[in-house]
Amino acid sequence: MLVRDNMDTRHFRTLFISDVHLGSKAAKVDFLLDFLKHHDADTIFLVGDIVDGWRLKRSWYWPQDCNDVVQKLLRKARKGTRVIYIPGNHDEFLRDFPGTHFGGIEVAERMMHETADGKKYLVLHGDEFDVVVRNARLLAYLGDWAYDMAIMINIGLAAIRRKMGMPYWSFSAWAKLQVKHAVNFIGEFQRVVADEARKHGADGVICGHIHHAVMEDMDGIRYINTGDWVESCTAIAEHQDGTFELIEWRSVSGMQPIPMAIGHREKEVAPQAA
Repeated sequence: MLVRDNMDTRHFRTLFISDVHLGSKAAKVDFLLDFLKHHDADTIFLVGDIVDGWRLKRSWYWPQDCNDVVQKLLRKARKGTRVIYIPGNHDEFLRDFPGTHFGGIEVAERMMHETADGKKYLVLHGDEFDVVVRNARLLAYLGDWAYDMAIMINIGLAAIRRKMGMPYWSFSAWAKLQVKHAVNFIGEFQRVVADEARKHGADGVICGHIHHAVMEDMDGIRYINTGDWVESCTAIAEHQDGTFELIEWRSVSGMQPIPMAIGHREKEVAPQAA
């Protein structure tokens, strides 16, 4: 395992980020800001739920670091990065503005992305394949409340573990994967989204929504989920040769990234911090 002595900015062909949930106290905005400081790309896809409109409707919470993320993305757009915003269910208000540009950031419902090696990937948030979100909004809100409770427990445990000198660990992510129905839902979600990509003649699909970062093949379709910036702090990067990398970012300062093999590319993990 190799540890680099310093961290220069890494430049990719494309970056995919989703489920930041700006406006939620659980959002790890400082981690994302640090990630954006050290990573750049020709194109950045914001794959939904960047802003958490559901929580902002319940209680307004918008500290300065939320503005900093927006300004960071706008600055990248001004400097020539193509930034594409594909709304999710939490920022669905933007779905009324497809094709619109806001400060250089373009809004699209979904998009077909062609990689450097000529493969086509359907890029979408994925909530349209979540039956609860689409057909039972009240249940979706109740589920969102329960998730908030898990996140609050997560914050408390993280503080305790930090005081004990223990590394960051996500209770909410662990709890989700212990529930049989949640595991079954993730598997079914992946299958349905992969089928949608197949219907459109794509080689793969890149989505978010379920906060479960992964890259895997599903019956000939490459399924890629970007994860989130509430639990896992993950992003997907496309290199100049068209290969993908899942990046996990778990620190804010004094970073010495540790590359670890994952698929055809390495998984980059910064030293653990709560």
